[in-house]
Amino acid sequence: MTLPEVLLWQELHGQKLGMKFRRQHPVGPYVADFCCMAAKLIVEIDGEAHNRGANPVRDAARDAFLSAQGFEIVRFAAKDVLENMDGVVALLRSKAENPLHHAFGAVPLPASGEEL
Repeated sequence: MTLPEVLLWQELHGQKLGMKFRRQHPVGPYVADFCCMAAKLIVEIDGEAHNRGANPVRDAARDAFLSAQGFEIVRFAAKDVLENMDGVVALLRSKAENPLHHAFGAVPLPASGEEL
């Protein structure tokens, strides 16, 4: 793991955000830097190499595959993790608490007697 990944993992592990994150989690043919299965949230930390050569095309294909599997992908530049950890954590907390894609059965049913 890179330094930004190690530092972010210190903030994510142990359900510090109220959600369980896994690191280096396989999803299909890819390995996500961090993944919260309950929120269907994948977090990627991108170094400068992600902006060069064919990497942006590969990242787009990867993101398309992961999105098709129902995941929301959040990418941070490694520099942002190093320089603004509080902002990164705040955004991830918000995403984990309000996921775009709810896990199956995660949406509460109406209370007894309520209209559907």
